[in-house]
Amino acid sequence: MLTKFETKSNRVKGLSFHSKRPWILASLHSGVIQLWDYRMGTLIDRFDEHDGPVRGVHFHNSQPLFVSGGDDYKIKVWNYKLHRCLFTLLGHLDYIRTVQFHHEYPWIVSASDDQTIRIWNWQSRTCISVLTGHNHYVMCALFHPKEDLVVSASLDQTVRVWDIGALRKKTVSPADDILRLSQMNTDFFGGVDAVVKYVLEGHDRGVNWASFHPTLPLVVSGADDRQVKIWRMNDTKAWEVDTLRGHMNNVSCVLFHARQEIIVSNSEDKSIRVWDATKRTGLQTFRREHDRFWILVCHPEMNLLAAGHDSGMIVFKLERERPAFSVSGDVVYYVKDRFLRFYEYSTQKDTQVLPIRRPGSTSLNQGPRTLSYSPTENAVLICSETDGGSYELYIIPKDSFARGETVQEAKRGIGGSAVFVARNRFAVLEKSSNQVSVKNLKNEVVKKSPLPVSTDAIFYAGTGNLLCRAEDRVVIFDLQQRMVLGDLQTSFVRYVVWSSDMESVALLSKHSIIIADKKLSHRCTLHETIRVKSGAWDDNGVFIYTTLTHIKYCLPNGDSGIIRTLDVPVYITKIFGSTIFCLDRDGKNRPIIIDSTEYVFKLSLLRKRYDHVMSMIRNSELCGQAMIAYLQQKGFPEVALHFVKDERTRFNLALESGNIQIAVASAKEIDEKDYWYRLGVEALRQGNAGIVEYAYQRTKNFERLSFLYLITGNSDKLSKMMKIAEVKNDVMGQFHNALYLGDIQERVKILENAGHLPLAYITAKVHGLHDVAERLAAELGDNVPSLPEGRSASLLIPPRPMLCGGDWPLLTVTKGIFEGGLDNVGRGAHDEYEDAADADWGEELEIGEVENMQNGDISMVLEDEDVQEENGEGGWDLEDLELPPDMETPKTATARSSVFIAPTTGMPVSQIWVQKSSLAAEHVVAGNFDTAMRLLSRQLGIKNFSPLKQLFIDLHMGSHTYMRAFSSAPVILYAVERGWSESASPNVRGPPALVFNFSQLEEKLKAGYKATTAGKFSEASRLFQGILHTIPLIVVESRREVDEVKELIGIVKEYVLGLQMEVKRRELKDDPVRQQELAAYFTHCTLQMPHLRLALLNAMTVCYKAGNLNTAGNFARRLLEGNPTAENQARTARQVLQAAERNMRDKTQLNYDFRNPFVVCGATYVPIYRGQKDVLCPYCSSHFVLSQEGQICTVCDLAVIGSDASGLLCSPSQVR
Repeated sequence: MLTKFETKSNRVKGLSFHSKRPWILASLHSGVIQLWDYRMGTLIDRFDEHDGPVRGVHFHNSQPLFVSGGDDYKIKVWNYKLHRCLFTLLGHLDYIRTVQFHHEYPWIVSASDDQTIRIWNWQSRTCISVLTGHNHYVMCALFHPKEDLVVSASLDQTVRVWDIGALRKKTVSPADDILRLSQMNTDFFGGVDAVVKYVLEGHDRGVNWASFHPTLPLVVSGADDRQVKIWRMNDTKAWEVDTLRGHMNNVSCVLFHARQEIIVSNSEDKSIRVWDATKRTGLQTFRREHDRFWILVCHPEMNLLAAGHDSGMIVFKLERERPAFSVSGDVVYYVKDRFLRFYEYSTQKDTQVLPIRRPGSTSLNQGPRTLSYSPTENAVLICSETDGGSYELYIIPKDSFARGETVQEAKRGIGGSAVFVARNRFAVLEKSSNQVSVKNLKNEVVKKSPLPVSTDAIFYAGTGNLLCRAEDRVVIFDLQQRMVLGDLQTSFVRYVVWSSDMESVALLSKHSIIIADKKLSHRCTLHETIRVKSGAWDDNGVFIYTTLTHIKYCLPNGDSGIIRTLDVPVYITKIFGSTIFCLDRDGKNRPIIIDSTEYVFKLSLLRKRYDHVMSMIRNSELCGQAMIAYLQQKGFPEVALHFVKDERTRFNLALESGNIQIAVASAKEIDEKDYWYRLGVEALRQGNAGIVEYAYQRTKNFERLSFLYLITGNSDKLSKMMKIAEVKNDVMGQFHNALYLGDIQERVKILENAGHLPLAYITAKVHGLHDVAERLAAELGDNVPSLPEGRSASLLIPPRPMLCGGDWPLLTVTKGIFEGGLDNVGRGAHDEYEDAADADWGEELEIGEVENMQNGDISMVLEDEDVQEENGEGGWDLEDLELPPDMETPKTATARSSVFIAPTTGMPVSQIWVQKSSLAAEHVVAGNFDTAMRLLSRQLGIKNFSPLKQLFIDLHMGSHTYMRAFSSAPVILYAVERGWSESASPNVRGPPALVFNFSQLEEKLKAGYKATTAGKFSEASRLFQGILHTIPLIVVESRREVDEVKELIGIVKEYVLGLQMEVKRRELKDDPVRQQELAAYFTHCTLQMPHLRLALLNAMTVCYKAGNLNTAGNFARRLLEGNPTAENQARTARQVLQAAERNMRDKTQLNYDFRNPFVVCGATYVPIYRGQKDVLCPYCSSHFVLSQEGQICTVCDLAVIGSDASGLLCSPSQVR
């Protein structure tokens, strides 16, 4: 049993397949009717109008209708397209058990617990016949698929067959009035239109189901006596033929299979049983754990069945329909109807080769599963499920090739799967021991190999190699060397398809396809919602595959698409050019011609075969939104442009590919404000001032126009804009233009006209227009505003742009393959705006003289352009501009004869640095602070970045230089490289120059030593910590320097720790014991000799004063051992030593044992003696007590104590 689809729901009482679509209706005990797509596995709709369980449901075979009957005594007819119930048929007086449409007439038959069967006309919505005669509940009633018969089953232990021939005659030729009168009595006495033909008695209990054979005069019934009975009928009588026993409980439903000679029944014993209809023996039983079965239906066209049970339903097949086949060169060998056949592609000739043994057992699914062929030996291996998995080896005799009639005794064996691995060797999988036996053609074992993974199937993978399938992976195993050549994790693989050169393999699962190379390196994965059925490679390296409904393609980069839809599932065997050869489920070879243009076009784009792309664009009818979207997505908007007629799409694509001239033409056609605005934005980006101006003029966008004239320095046009603003009565616009022009008199005039006399007075006064100021002062009288004293006014006039008038210069680049080549394709279209692009718009777009105009509508000004046309000046109507041939007209940078595509932007230097380097400093320079922080965290365990913030900024800023070009351009940022020389190639980027280097740190170290000697401990500590903070951002060249940097960390951290303890000691005034301890620990830091002597002298003094003579004597001894150069130090030490020797005791107990080697904890300042556990800082290696783990190190103030780190990386030499 091959389950195709399963649902979980309330108890399913009724089922019906749609005849054409992959749909099934399920009516539930809860009163809901569900409509499922069993191919996609989705719930399409639910209908919920019945009150109580719905026991019967049925699709109409041609109309978008279905009928349902429920425990609410109602029959409802629904239109699934309108998602609603059309009408309800009332008449039954008890639960309705089944409903069914007639295959031809507008009839519905229904069976009910009211002991009647009714036939309804769903067009006239009336009951046309009532069949009475059963004397208990009628459990089912069904029309015969061809004849005028109805079969019914009832709990009165009978099956009745009714003749409805009279009803049909009456429907075809309506009777006269006399017959109509008898209609009235029908409801009471049951009409004469339907008469009982046979009553079949033989069951001992109530009968639950009865159904007709689709072609033979047979009836099958199932009852509560747990038996299935077969009945035969002739014209006069009917009799019992046989009884099938085996069910353990009431038989719910039983029917003849539409395509095979079998009977399928299900029962409340939780099983479905399959019986051989001719031998009348049980073939197979499928059981469920907890669910009783209630209903069974057969698909009218396909090999599908469905069964409803207590917790849902299953759609299933009884036998696999995929023919076993194997392709070899120009032929395919396949199995059909117990014969091995071969089909030659070139001649399309189909030949029977030899008969194959039928399986001995009677159970289902024993047919051939796979077939493997060895062309040199003419041998065929056929594997099937017989005996739990077995194979048969046939040698095809040369002479019987034509007839194929001699039955040959095959060599057999048991094995999960068998496949040829060489000319005369085949491998057989033994699942129990998980090993492969290699056998020769005499079926003798040559050798055995254990497999590397637990394998449940093997496939061919090249000579001597096997592809082994496990539950979640596949591996390629070399049988000679017994080693794994490739391994790939996959979902459960069902079929394996190799390309002809064995370089690529497609692994087909139920809902996905994985493409890999011959070493099983993953290339791409495709997911399908509908089940994948088969596939083959075409000559271009494209994988063509079929699902249940489509033929599709998959390109090497994983892009896929549909080639065509399928009516029935097919299995691809071979592809020649645009012909796909496939086998259908009936074992027929079918050539299908496909249109491969789309995928060949995409493949050419992918492989950069632009010459192919060009010829395909010219010659083929490729079009459609999907293709345009694909080209856009893949970064070829300029190609998409040549497929498009729709102006709006053309405009968008032209903007995307930077083709201003096509955009202008499309904008003219569309002529909408939004499009002109977007054109203006793109033209401005390209620096094409003429087109920007034209776009702004078309949308009458005067503010932007004014600003454009300001930045391009076009003061003539600006003064015209001021006049226009005056005509429009736009005071603000007028004032802005005056401001842009730096025209003070005009500004004063505008302010005066607007009634802002104080502002006008101030403007005149500040700019030294004294006569105007006096006149305004007289008008203002006492309200003259006072100017602030002691302020020097500065003149407010816009600077002159350095670049005036023309368009920005654009780079000269070579034409793109598509630009030059496609020029001729759209030649006609280009002519429309050829002149527009060639005209120097800057000169022609006169706005008109407006001095003498009254304030009024701007349209008067804008209409002026048309008048100028007649003066031969050329106006705004750009299409018809005639220019003399000798006139030098500067072309806009995008005119057609010089259509260039801009060069692709190079990779920014910062990106190159980041890609090349794993040094944190170089990531900081590139501005990638987050990756730098991640690197430092990984390498040195650094988590506290606040001390490094300023260093990061300094490093980033210091490695770039900033250049001004001219006033209207932004500042240019330029990266400074380390070790640059003039002879170096300009294309090779060196590493960045860094502002921190090792020599600076050496200087800092000397300064720290100096401060320590001078006793400036806080300053010295700051200097040393600064060195620790800078070291992570240092880059050195050689390994020797790396060692020096690491040595420096060791030196500096000792000083930081010692100085921190000394600063802490000085703060503790009232704790003499702790003071002595800290002074003692300071002497155990690794310091320079002069500093160590000072530390010893200091500790000796502190201990001596506190009366700890023994300890003080120890320090004096160590000081004298170091041969102090200063005489006073040596003298003091000798005196202390003498005093100590006289009195060898300490007044107070210190936590200090100088005989036992120790290190000092950097946070708690206590000794950690040898043998005690401690944790280290991953960066500066300071020691800490265990309780400090996870805290920030107090010595370097950067890293987390005890965290994992890979170590300092400060030189490219460490990476190489």
